[in-house]
Amino acid sequence: MSLVKMLPLLLAAAPLALMAPITAQAAPAATITTQLPRGAAPSHYAIIVTPDAANLKFAGKVSIAVTVTQAMPALVLNAADLTFSSVSITPEKGKAMTGKASVDANAQTATLDFGKPLAPGSYTLDIAYTGIIATQANGLFALDYTDNAGAAKRALFTQFEAPDARRFVPSWDEPSYKATFDLSAIIPAGQMAVGNMPVKSTAKTATGKTFVTFGTTPKMSSYLLFFGMGELDRATKMAGNTEVGVITGKGNTGKAQLALDASAAILPWYNDYFGTPFPLPKLDNVAGPGQSQFFSAMENWGAIFTFERALLVDPRFTSESTRRTIYEIVAHEMAHQWFGDLVTMAWWDDLWLNEGFASWMATKVTDKLQPTWETLLTRVDGRELAMGLDSLSTTHPVVQKITTVDQVNQAFDAITYQKGEAVITMLEGYAGEDVWKSGIRSYMKAHAYGNTVTDDLWKAVEGAGAKGLVAIAHDFTSKPGIPLVKVESATCKGGSTILSLSQSEYSRDSKDKAPQSWNVPVMAQTLGGAPQRLILQGKGQVTLPGCGAYVVNAGQTGYYRSLYPQANVQALAKDFTKLSSIDQTGLLADNWQLGLAGYQPVGLALDLVAAVPATATPAVLSEVPTYLNGAYDMLTGDPAQAKVVAYASAKLTPMLTAIGYDAKPGEGAQVPVLRSSLISTLGDMGDKAVVAEANRRFAALSGNPAALDGPLKNVWLGIIAANADKATWDSLRAMANAAKSDLEKSQLFSLLGAAKDQTLGQQALDLALTDEPGKTTSAAIIGQVGAEHPMLAVDYVLVHRQQYEAMIDVSARSQALARLGGNSADPAMATKLDAYATQYLTPESRKVVDRAIATIKTRIETRARLKPALTAWFAGKK
Repeated sequence: MSLVKMLPLLLAAAPLALMAPITAQAAPAATITTQLPRGAAPSHYAIIVTPDAANLKFAGKVSIAVTVTQAMPALVLNAADLTFSSVSITPEKGKAMTGKASVDANAQTATLDFGKPLAPGSYTLDIAYTGIIATQANGLFALDYTDNAGAAKRALFTQFEAPDARRFVPSWDEPSYKATFDLSAIIPAGQMAVGNMPVKSTAKTATGKTFVTFGTTPKMSSYLLFFGMGELDRATKMAGNTEVGVITGKGNTGKAQLALDASAAILPWYNDYFGTPFPLPKLDNVAGPGQSQFFSAMENWGAIFTFERALLVDPRFTSESTRRTIYEIVAHEMAHQWFGDLVTMAWWDDLWLNEGFASWMATKVTDKLQPTWETLLTRVDGRELAMGLDSLSTTHPVVQKITTVDQVNQAFDAITYQKGEAVITMLEGYAGEDVWKSGIRSYMKAHAYGNTVTDDLWKAVEGAGAKGLVAIAHDFTSKPGIPLVKVESATCKGGSTILSLSQSEYSRDSKDKAPQSWNVPVMAQTLGGAPQRLILQGKGQVTLPGCGAYVVNAGQTGYYRSLYPQANVQALAKDFTKLSSIDQTGLLADNWQLGLAGYQPVGLALDLVAAVPATATPAVLSEVPTYLNGAYDMLTGDPAQAKVVAYASAKLTPMLTAIGYDAKPGEGAQVPVLRSSLISTLGDMGDKAVVAEANRRFAALSGNPAALDGPLKNVWLGIIAANADKATWDSLRAMANAAKSDLEKSQLFSLLGAAKDQTLGQQALDLALTDEPGKTTSAAIIGQVGAEHPMLAVDYVLVHRQQYEAMIDVSARSQALARLGGNSADPAMATKLDAYATQYLTPESRKVVDRAIATIKTRIETRARLKPALTAWFAGKK
């Protein structure tokens, strides 16, 4: 699953019901957590569904091949929002027995009692049932949209990860219960049905509908099952023996060409890398209108579902950054076809095995196939996102204990994704590319169509030749937090540099606690010297060829902070362009965060930002606005903020002038990304020249509706929206209603929540509760208001809680208020979130709220502590 990248995560306000965990009986390799009693397991499902899209309900029948391994008083399986019509079970040799279903809505289970215990043996379980079609992305759900001719349409899709297949079919809805699936559906004539496998047969029914049957799936977990239907088109290509396709609303497959081409290029590369060919005959990317505030794409085996905004390209407004995000999302979900689908974690404790690896693989393949994008640099950004959570006392290990449904949903975070990717990057660097790949291939072959735990992966890689990897891997996946590698001294002797290093723990909010210890694989080098490796345990020394400035995390593959003597930071700043681009990026990030946390003066980090020359690569220059914007935000409400704007304008405007507001033929691949970064940052700060240019371009729309068309359209409109007055806001609203596609409409409506004017923020909130924006867009508007006016948005949601919940995926409601208020620097917000969690959430479901509270408190402390230093630094600049 790919988390939402292009909008803030915005989740709803009430917890899911919790399930009491049951410890499974001993499994062959290890004890696997379960919430269902062991003793019975499915091997095959035959499902027939009849959706009634107009009335948002469906009827289903399922026949399940079940093996009972010990006497069972009753069968317990998962079911949510389903009504049972009939239940029967037939022994392999014997007569059918009628059963009675007792549903526990809180536990999301159904107990099937057949009047007497079931003896060990093989059975066929038959159930007829009905269910609801949701309007948010849980279970079987509907997405309403307007087609290219302006007609209102409705399409249906499914979303089952983590615990929502049980909303579609009564099932053993846990990853370790793998089975094969036959899926059939009765759909309106003229519509297309999509499943994991190709369509095997179609037939007309007596009512004029179409009975569609898909091929039998491989053995897989229930959360990977997929069904979709609607007025759809499909375009295809062959990638070796596999047909790759894109499925969109009618007339839109051309907008999915980037995704189709990416799929056709990536699949052969993955086939080779994993050493196991993709086992299904087809692989589709299915585009759905609308959006979720929780995820952007889902790796259903053979039928990846992706919201249009994360898959379709419209040259009238799709930015270069969005194009690259689309490519990486395609790569991420395709990596899951092996890591997650073919080989699946045994329980949600090891969710990171799916997500961290897919994130790492997406970065890797994108770098290999699109080298001009310099995608490896994004690993620093990902590492920083993870460390933002991992530096707080509310963090958790990569491998975390999961016992409830709510904990599963809260596990989709930056620790699981970005720290997972960072740890894998570090371990590949330790093992070497060839040994790492050999271990992955062995892992795939050994566990295909099965379930694993994290240790299975480590053993496979160490078995391939990465001696000592298991100890490092255990430290970084079982312990929360971030190592701090400090250079105690650096001595030049005989043409070599001897570094004395010590290890501690980096923290933003608990520096006084006893630090943990890790086996840290340090890679260090002097500028121009060969890198040297050291496994640091406590204290150690490493001798580097050459003298002069040095880097302790060369190549930025290590997951740790590097604290240097001030003289070395200054020496690195002087020779900044002699560093590799990834070390330049990593050096900026490390020193900025060390300054924020108080490990060194923040002015040292700003000196480094100031030292980035205009001759740095566009990819590195595009990072500079981030740090200036960070300083700008920390001085919110203070007159000194004007000094930041003046400095940023002086530093960034020459860069923007050099590349221009508009693309030029033959410009480098990273220039569009730099241009977007410069314009958006200067616009957000209120730079007069950029705001004036945005106003000029917006005014031109009155004479030419296409005046803003191009990859920067939403950047310019974002500046307009942020600085909008009532008349401008009304104009943007009219543009949203007149948009030519639902994709553009949803993006324009979302901008209405971005106004800095609080009155317009309130107006946006009121608009979100109407039907005008569309069912899946309203939450995004509220999320934008929350980014600018957190207290306003949180208070509004608390008053309109039921309406807001209807806008949000059920699977993430316990996180909603935390996401909405987490951007605040107001002590009252921390108090409000705590009171909310105390009243409505359990200790298990309030973890995201606690992280938000810790973040708010840390932000308040940091701003108060750094305000004098920031004010002084910017006051001293001309």
